Amino acid sequence: MEQFLIVAAAHFLALLSPGPDFFLIARTSLSAGWRTASGACLGIALANGVFIVAAFAGTAALRPDGILFAVLQLAGGVYLFYLGLLFIRHAGHGGLQVMVAGRAGQKPAHGFRAWCRAAGMGFLSGILNPKNGLFYASLAAMLTASHVRLSGQLFYGSWMFSVVLLWDLLVAVLIGNSALLVRFVRALPWLERVSGVVLILLAFGVIAAVLSR
Repeated sequence: MEQFLIVAAAHFLALLSPGPDFFLIARTSLSAGWRTASGACLGIALANGVFIVAAFAGTAALRPDGILFAVLQLAGGVYLFYLGLLFIRHAGHGGLQVMVAGRAGQKPAHGFRAWCRAAGMGFLSGILNPKNGLFYASLAAMLTASHVRLSGQLFYGSWMFSVVLLWDLLVAVLIGNSALLVRFVRALPWLERVSGVVLILLAFGVIAAVLSR
């Protein structure tokens, strides 16, 4: 349970910080509504699913006690540290305020074709972002080092996919509410700073665990 809480917290905190996927959902929801934006949410979740499967498959092929696997874990820890520093450094400078200010006057695009177009854009946004692959490789290395079985890996993979999809859908719906959107924009810098600190602490934990072997 402790391991699950650590992995789940790291995964969710990474979702909090706005990136290309987040802004695609926000832009689509602001311009076309949350129903069309749900297509982008599904596309992004599917792209994350591809990275999750690839990460677990790649780490499973390595020996947990081998040098290459230790290097992968160290690289994952360094990446989490780097990600945490980015969260802290760029807190509140993602451009969401500008996007909100420019929402007026946009013509919504509805219908199945618009939904499919949003889904395709979501998948491309997720699959072409190398940070997604690096992040899931870091988490997969942590779990493989803990000798998580195949059933456990399936559980973690399903959990991550579901959280990505549900969180993105929640973002798409909430952005359509002006009052909630204003509060989110105000709270976002602090959320990013807290997320950065937690990810840095997690990175130190991963690196210390590898070096203590």
